[in-house]
Amino acid sequence: MEQRTRALVASAFIGLIFLLVQLGALALVQPFEAAGYQAVEDPSDPTNTVVYVAAILVATGLMLLAIKLDVDQLIRAFVVFAGVYLSWYVFSVVVPSVVTYAGFNVLGVAAALALGAALLLYPEWYVIDASGVVMGAGAAGLFGISFGLLPAILLLAVLAIYDAISVYGTEHMLTLASGVMDLKVPVVLVVPLTLSYSFLSAETPDPTGEVEGEAAANGGAPDEAETEDGGDEGDPEDDPMDRDALFIGLGDAVIPTVLVASAAFFAPASVPTVGALGLVIPVTALGAMIGTFLGLALLLRMVLEGRAHAGLPLLNGGVIGGYLVAALVSGLPLLEALGLAGFI
Repeated sequence: MEQRTRALVASAFIGLIFLLVQLGALALVQPFEAAGYQAVEDPSDPTNTVVYVAAILVATGLMLLAIKLDVDQLIRAFVVFAGVYLSWYVFSVVVPSVVTYAGFNVLGVAAALALGAALLLYPEWYVIDASGVVMGAGAAGLFGISFGLLPAILLLAVLAIYDAISVYGTEHMLTLASGVMDLKVPVVLVVPLTLSYSFLSAETPDPTGEVEGEAAANGGAPDEAETEDGGDEGDPEDDPMDRDALFIGLGDAVIPTVLVASAAFFAPASVPTVGALGLVIPVTALGAMIGTFLGLALLLRMVLEGRAHAGLPLLNGGVIGGYLVAALVSGLPLLEALGLAGFI
């Protein structure tokens, strides 16, 4: 019973991480837009989705190749560089520009470099998680202002299908998870079940047997769906609560948040808003947030029962459904809510 309570508390902490990523992205969209960080000329162009999905496939292929060639430290270097780069975007608009040099916010650059140094020198679980929140909010905010409603919905739909295929079909994400778990980078967020837990000294979970790493890369918390020797799911001696930490992929928090940020940034003026924590949030974005957490609750419930599951089908389905319900309730026509009105 005590272990189950700890798992439930850890699940709530995962929900807090998701909330921080979403609130961070919502807070960043306007500053990002004002700073000129919108990455595309036409955010409503659906081909933006094609380009981004192609980039994901290429990046996945390169990481699998690096693992096969036993040069996976290149992956760690890339992730740390990406962390510094994304956090620089965040800190450049968050940290006051007290000192500048060659047009750069010196304090913002220093904060981004400090984050990279922490990831390299002391990647304990709380360093990983804090870095993941900054990176996740930054990435979701950047994509949120660069992907209009239609491209964002298409992106989430395609990635949900891809996630399901990569987990239940080709299973290549299991190989990728197996390769990155030892690298201790914020590709995977870590939530301990005990105060004494240390990610630095903990034994790396085995993702190739559908144990902990599968969900870490593809759908939420780790699970005990199979025994370590490949046994069948449902062994009565296996307790899915018997674990030291829960793991969840950073992408599972970022990808749904892209639609949350897009729904806020591209909301028509007619959509009602609500005020919360100093933010003005359109009800369409709020509906998307609620949908995300409904999907997350279902995902974590399945995982804590000892079943592996791809995360994005539930998370992306929840965020899209929540957004559309809120849009229709607020009076938006379906075509406008989907971003199709300009094409018809």
